[in-house]
Amino acid sequence: MKTAQQWFDEYAVSHQNETNQMVHYICVPLIFFSVIGLLMSIPTTFLENTIGLYNPLIENWAVVIGLIISLFYLQLGFWYFVEMLFVILLSVIGNYWLGNNFNLLYASITIFVLAWIGQFWGHKVEGKKPSFAKDLQFLLIGPLWVIQKIGKK
Repeated sequence: MKTAQQWFDEYAVSHQNETNQMVHYICVPLIFFSVIGLLMSIPTTFLENTIGLYNPLIENWAVVIGLIISLFYLQLGFWYFVEMLFVILLSVIGNYWLGNNFNLLYASITIFVLAWIGQFWGHKVEGKKPSFAKDLQFLLIGPLWVIQKIGKK
């Protein structure tokens, strides 16, 4: 398995343009947030019947998938795992609020589509294909890369 730095270095190759980077600082978190919202839109009857807590902040598919993908981040390093777990939890809480005030499915689809349009525009400006075209794991590296880049500023 690649180290986090190897992933970041490879990801950075197609993210050199300042405009594309700014687009990513906005759109990658929005895409991540919207995917959490889409997962939270999946009916939870199975989880409620299996776990029996009846707590929508815990019993939803975003938490289940979030825990699974957290293992990927844990392999990269403990603090990467902690950072991404925090982002996942914030996204769950934010989407819970969003779902109580708007139709979560429609809001998530709208955010997802608009953010991807931004991403593809950013890569058009960059003149390079998105990294995930080479390896889908870059879809998990993108949010962590954004956190690391913003954290260094």
